[in-house]
Amino acid sequence: MNAKGRVFKYGDNIDTDVIIPARYLNSSDPAELAKHCMEDIDKSFIGNVKPGDIIVGRKNFGCGSSREHAPLAIKAAGVSCVIADTFARIFYRNSINIGLPIIECPEAAEAIAAGDEVEVDFDAGTIRDLTTGATFQAQPFPPFMQKIMAAGGLMNTLR
Repeated sequence: MNAKGRVFKYGDNIDTDVIIPARYLNSSDPAELAKHCMEDIDKSFIGNVKPGDIIVGRKNFGCGSSREHAPLAIKAAGVSCVIADTFARIFYRNSINIGLPIIECPEAAEAIAAGDEVEVDFDAGTIRDLTTGATFQAQPFPPFMQKIMAAGGLMNTLR
């Protein structure tokens, strides 16, 4: 499984209220949530994100509430994966459960810049910055997680 896209980069402690502001949580429709993804931190995000693009964050990405609306909004916006130093544990689990690929790699999160073109091979755990030529090694997805991602989430895997 691979992902390839242009990078949107954010800093430390990007919380779920920034990913999808609470004022939009009256909807669980992915398309509606996507319209407001990242708007409180990056007003231009939803107008510029293209299917396959990648978010890169730093430490503790997805901290805050346990709402699964946050990874759902990111996935519905067309983002193919999120790379970060570290993820808040509940965001990590929610992302896997809905089939949003995420990968922890501090070296990549530090080095990759906004606008870079990046390719991720989840099976091998490699992240290649096609803009700079740098390659980073992260932990590959174990087979059970590959199965969940390929199915588009945990519920689809169970069906």
